[in-house]
Amino acid sequence: MEKFTYILLNKPYEVLTQFSDENGRATLKDFVKVPNIYPVGRLDYDSEGLVLLTDDKILQHKLANPKFKIEKTYWVQVEGIPTEEALAQLRTGVYLKDVKTLPAKASIITPAPTVWERSKPIRFRQNIPTTWVEIKITQGMNRQVRKMTAAVGFPTLRLIRVAIGTLLLGNLQPGEYRPLTPAEIKSLRNNMKK
Repeated sequence: MEKFTYILLNKPYEVLTQFSDENGRATLKDFVKVPNIYPVGRLDYDSEGLVLLTDDKILQHKLANPKFKIEKTYWVQVEGIPTEEALAQLRTGVYLKDVKTLPAKASIITPAPTVWERSKPIRFRQNIPTTWVEIKITQGMNRQVRKMTAAVGFPTLRLIRVAIGTLLLGNLQPGEYRPLTPAEIKSLRNNMKK
């Protein structure tokens, strides 16, 4: 059986989910020193958290394929306190231009999660509170979570991906990475068979 490499990275804020950039911005190569692996999917420059990297092209293709509906979990700090109506809209799907998103799982996180300090703090407004919301989606449209929260009236200030399917960010700090355990690899492969 062919031996593949699987790495979990906590992608820091303002890092591109690629290994080179002609504009000199920070990329994965500034953190991951493992050759010939590539990110599965994307995480925006201004988003943080879990990125899976591998040289297993078949798994990469399946994870990126919407047919397999792998759930991704995000902790989203939004401006304001979302109403039950706004959460219900996220749960049924919202229109982004002329495309309706698939239903998401959305709930307020109480108490707020303990997360690392970001390299650049979020904008803070004296009279507007912020709220952490957990959002789980199976789609991967460009900047989808940010567009969804904005569409229901609660702009995203900070976005951290904490899980891809059964893979969890855990205690990895920004810029840290680790190999997947054999159990995690098995679980990931089993999810691909569904």
